[in-house]
Amino acid sequence: MSAANQLAALIHNMFATGLLDDQFQQLQMLQDPSAPNFVAEVVTLFCQDGERIIGELAKLLDKPVVDFDRVDAFVHQLKGSSASVGALKVKNTCVQFREFCQQRSKDGCLKTLEMVRINFYELRGKFQTMLQLECQVNGFPPNN
Repeated sequence: MSAANQLAALIHNMFATGLLDDQFQQLQMLQDPSAPNFVAEVVTLFCQDGERIIGELAKLLDKPVVDFDRVDAFVHQLKGSSASVGALKVKNTCVQFREFCQQRSKDGCLKTLEMVRINFYELRGKFQTMLQLECQVNGFPPNN
């Protein structure tokens, strides 16, 4: 199977499994010859920010007394960046996470953090594969 076909199948699968929503297509439409790496740059920033935020959330929830307002602020930030790239599963899990923050439920937050981690790292792995395939299709060397 060609890299272009693999890329199309991967993206189709990401939509079919609910990892992505229509916002990702909107993002793709913003890419043009004047900004050929636009999607790659946005996705890379999302992955870097997401990893940083998940790390901060883990630290905050590891404390004996949890500052739920700070936790909620980080979850809100992750929800916003997820929505902007079309990361549907991560965004929806953040909605649940925020509910546990409002309830001041440390157990609920810890369980939901684990779900955010699972959804985020699944998506990040697929984004990395997508970027590698795009490099093959477009003839650019991967950034790794």
